[in-house]
Amino acid sequence: MLKGFRQFVLRGNVVDLAVAVVMGAAFGAVISSLVTNILTPLIAAIAGKPDFSAFTATLNGGVIQYGLFLNALIAFVMVALAVYFFIVAPTNALAARMKRGEAPPDPTTRQCPECLSQVPIAARRCAQCTSVLPQASGVKP
Repeated sequence: MLKGFRQFVLRGNVVDLAVAVVMGAAFGAVISSLVTNILTPLIAAIAGKPDFSAFTATLNGGVIQYGLFLNALIAFVMVALAVYFFIVAPTNALAARMKRGEAPPDPTTRQCPECLSQVPIAARRCAQCTSVLPQASGVKP
């Protein structure tokens, strides 16, 4: 029983997931600090007010604190922007730079001229409309 548990825990997916959770928590703290300590004061310098928590409305005696919602919404948008511009965009640019110069892979499918569905490159008939397909170039009969 312990042997099975040890195999489960030491399997690559579980270890990778544990590392991802720890790194995600640490990265979340860094991004939250970036938003709280750098981006929010910049917005305050431009807009004049960094905190909207005092904004409220009263409806039939109930207080609606829409300012707190605005704070959470702005924080979410700033975190999303920070993640995109500091992580996603540079990673995509790096991946595109690494793929530069590679030959595109050979196609494995082609389009049926009758119904425009995708069929295997070596197919002689379309599986959707059963029309006879012209012989693909480079494919032996």
